[in-house]
Amino acid sequence: MPATPDFDVAYVAKLARLNLSPAETALFQMQLGHVLEHADKLKEIDVTAVEASAHAIPMFNVFREDEPRAWFTAEQALQNAPVKANGLFVVTKVVE
Repeated sequence: MPATPDFDVAYVAKLARLNLSPAETALFQMQLGHVLEHADKLKEIDVTAVEASAHAIPMFNVFREDEPRAWFTAEQALQNAPVKANGLFVVTKVVE
């Protein structure tokens, strides 16, 4: 990770089109320094015995299997349609 002086908050703010005052830039630079110091501390932890994982807790597929079943016929689906034609719903045009 780059050290704090190597990461120019003012430059990144300019790229993001953020108008930061000099006080805000200094504050964000200091806060970023603290975050990077914490990240460096995390590098010291021995994780060789820890198995890599994507989630902290086991995740399972909670979806049910797709099973074909009886459903509406086209006639039943269109039964209460106010306007229909050729087996389709007729709606007002919303795109010009």
